[in-house]
Amino acid sequence: MTTRKPRVRFAPSPTGPLHIGGLRTALYNYLFARKHGGDFILRIEDTDSARFVPGAEEYIIEALSWCGIKPNEGLTPDGQVVSDSANPEGCYRQSARKAIYRKYAEQLVAGGHAYYAFDTAEALDALRKEAETKGETFIYNYAVRENLQTSLRMNVDELSQRLKNDNHWVVRFKMPENREVYMHDLIRGDIKVNTATLDDKVLWKAVDELPTYHLANIVDDRLMNISHVIRGEEWLPSLPLHYLLYEAFGWTNVQPEFAHLSLLLKPDGKGKLSKRDGDRLGFPVFPLAWQDPASGETSRGYREDGYFPEALVNLLALLGWNPGTEQELFSLDELVQHFSLDRVVKSGAKFNPDKAKWFNQHYLRQKSNEELACLYRPELEKRGVVYNEKYVAKVCGFIKERVNFVHEFWEQSSYFFEAPKIYDEKAMQKYWKAETPAIMQQLHQLLAKAEDFSPEITEPLVHQWITDNGFSMGAVMNAFRLCVVGASKGPGMFEIIAMLGKQESLRRIEALVS
Repeated sequence: MTTRKPRVRFAPSPTGPLHIGGLRTALYNYLFARKHGGDFILRIEDTDSARFVPGAEEYIIEALSWCGIKPNEGLTPDGQVVSDSANPEGCYRQSARKAIYRKYAEQLVAGGHAYYAFDTAEALDALRKEAETKGETFIYNYAVRENLQTSLRMNVDELSQRLKNDNHWVVRFKMPENREVYMHDLIRGDIKVNTATLDDKVLWKAVDELPTYHLANIVDDRLMNISHVIRGEEWLPSLPLHYLLYEAFGWTNVQPEFAHLSLLLKPDGKGKLSKRDGDRLGFPVFPLAWQDPASGETSRGYREDGYFPEALVNLLALLGWNPGTEQELFSLDELVQHFSLDRVVKSGAKFNPDKAKWFNQHYLRQKSNEELACLYRPELEKRGVVYNEKYVAKVCGFIKERVNFVHEFWEQSSYFFEAPKIYDEKAMQKYWKAETPAIMQQLHQLLAKAEDFSPEITEPLVHQWITDNGFSMGAVMNAFRLCVVGASKGPGMFEIIAMLGKQESLRRIEALVS
């Protein structure tokens, strides 16, 4: 690994909500930076003006903040810039830096590594169609560039006039002819590509005076002293161009090391995990809910579906990274301690929505009853239920082993706060027989005489009574549960009636018997 101070960046484009695959990329960058005492930078790459989506930038920043992925440098949820380094080009939104990119594009032209191209979209479409009729693929490269409308075939005067009078020209990289490019990836090892298979990519566009991703990210990484580029494998085909751009600028001695992460795969079948897969199988693929500003369509988010951020982070960390042990539960600090690019795998990781629920269940169980009571309180208030925090915390302690999410609390604990209004039909058919009301009347009389309603007193009292009368333990206790709970669910009956108190418990027996 390079001896430079590690500086990594997460550089999303605000073209829509942040996919959980992008969130994992941000997480790995963050873990790497913290592990090695480096800097994690959030940079917004908003140079694709045609695909810009209002609200997407704010969404990305909020999603990272919710997950605890906080940059040393970059944009905060309130729109402020955080920086703790002497960065002369310290603007973290590419569109605000657009004035700097043209000079770098022109520097490449002056050095013979790029050229101006004036081809219209219509002319290029015609060339593509012509190639298709021959069963070929049109590639804009060394074989055609000197026969097209480029500065490579123009004299100085003609070029000057075209640049002055035409604002639809672009700067293209001049890909070397038939050259082997040798590269190294920290995850995938050594890679070799021949430039004959590559095209002359557009680097800068006059029409909007903005760079493309290829130029902007190279320039920004250099100016921000980025030491490692950790990104998705969809950028792997661009690696030869990026190597050659560093070479053309004379920056090979400060070129970052690269690591390309594998894709998150759909749970069934093959291919990259998409929003369509989530919609089809019933789980979110975004960290937060998102409403499309154009269509108004709302997509689910992990936060709104009731997941804890630490559960999502833990899940994503293990999709592509193996700690080398059987341990599965990691706090963010533990992930920092154990994370290593050496243990990031090349192959894609299948997403498992059931595993996401499993992680959430574990983090829910780890929370104190008091924490869970605070989370449950809004649901109770919405239903007009008011109980003291101590009571609610105790209820949470009884049910937290039985749920995956806080939003499931009411279904599992409503009987602690209100008497049953309806009774489970199947349970009634199974446990409420002709003789049951008379037995419940006797149970009511027995409990009415109990002065202490603690489980330590009522449980042996009732069990002895059942035995002495020759009743079926299961029949009596299930009918008792129906009276008090309204269904065949919940913790131990004697813990429940101790919570409800004597008078409320007796009222519930009376209500069903009558």
